[in-house]
Amino acid sequence: MIQRWFKSLGPGLITAALVFGPGSLTITSKLGAVYGYHLLWVIIIATLLMLTFTGMGARIGLASEHSLITLFRNKWGKSAALLAGISVFFVTAAFQAGNTVGAGLALSESLGQTNSLWIVIISLMAISLLFFKSFYKILEKVMMLMVGIMLISFLFTLILAPPAWDEVLSGLSPNIPEGSFILVIALVASSFSIAGAFYQSYLVQEKGWKKEESNDALRESYTGIVVLGLISSMIMISAATILYPKGVTVTSAGDIGMALEPVYGKFSFMVFMVGLFGASFSSLLGNASIGGTLLSDSMSLGRNLNSTPVKILISLIIIIGASIALIFGRLPLELIVFAQGITIFAVPFIGLGLFLIGNDTTIMGGLKNNTFTNVVGIIGLMVLFTLAFSNAYSLFYA
Repeated sequence: MIQRWFKSLGPGLITAALVFGPGSLTITSKLGAVYGYHLLWVIIIATLLMLTFTGMGARIGLASEHSLITLFRNKWGKSAALLAGISVFFVTAAFQAGNTVGAGLALSESLGQTNSLWIVIISLMAISLLFFKSFYKILEKVMMLMVGIMLISFLFTLILAPPAWDEVLSGLSPNIPEGSFILVIALVASSFSIAGAFYQSYLVQEKGWKKEESNDALRESYTGIVVLGLISSMIMISAATILYPKGVTVTSAGDIGMALEPVYGKFSFMVFMVGLFGASFSSLLGNASIGGTLLSDSMSLGRNLNSTPVKILISLIIIIGASIALIFGRLPLELIVFAQGITIFAVPFIGLGLFLIGNDTTIMGGLKNNTFTNVVGIIGLMVLFTLAFSNAYSLFYA
């Protein structure tokens, strides 16, 4: 039974791994460093929203033989499908540089050599994985390895610097400290990934799950997102334990590792950097897979991970990320603004489409959303539209 469960842990862990990247790690660390344990409850809320929409994506993948982009095309026309595919492609490409820089930083700080050299090596390594006979199986194994690395390394970080657990429990009581609202929004946005939930439908179909296996598929999908919540919680707790008492300001994903070394030694630093590499490389490969697959599908070029158009577009996103990282050495502010601008319009639209298809009896049959899913789903949509309006205001009026 355990062996069967472990073998099924593909799509959900892939989604967890691609959602939790260096951006999520930085925001979670920053919240822990500035506000201690007070905002742990936000991770629980974000995880619940992610569970709901990931489950929706999984059930759509089980209920229909068509891809989710095809369902968009059938329901709302070619323009809707193209908008979804192109938007996700540009968002994943724009943020890819951050994943590439994070992976390069983890290796350059741990093993030496320049960040640029590691960026080239990592990008070539990611592209080379596309040429294996069954890319999905390779992706699944790599992501499981990366999630395992993150879990072990961040758990070790907690063991090396244990928190005061009574204070940790106090962080489960909802309150928003003064000045934290913008960071809380950023945390929810980084943990509640509609693109990841959307892609879950593709991963379920790539895995070959059938309707009659819905319980196993959903259990597996939920497990992956719970793991995502655990990783986020461990990072925030570690930041609250290590950085908060010292008043250390978080400026990059590696700051916890840097703060660990003087007090807890080189080993603790290396352990954390291994976790940072796992978070960065999994997001690098996962985000590229999302963007490449959805753009190819939206242009009716196919959606199979082993098809040539999908591999070319996945490679293109990896190359774009590496090029930006090598030229600028970081994710430029202009690209963040560009990606946010697309997200403002695309994410609520994609989330609403996911929700409406999840409630379409003709498509879903017995896998249609239940009342609880709809209630949480509506709350999730309200969060998405609130994020969109707040981003639009800050971009165009602030």
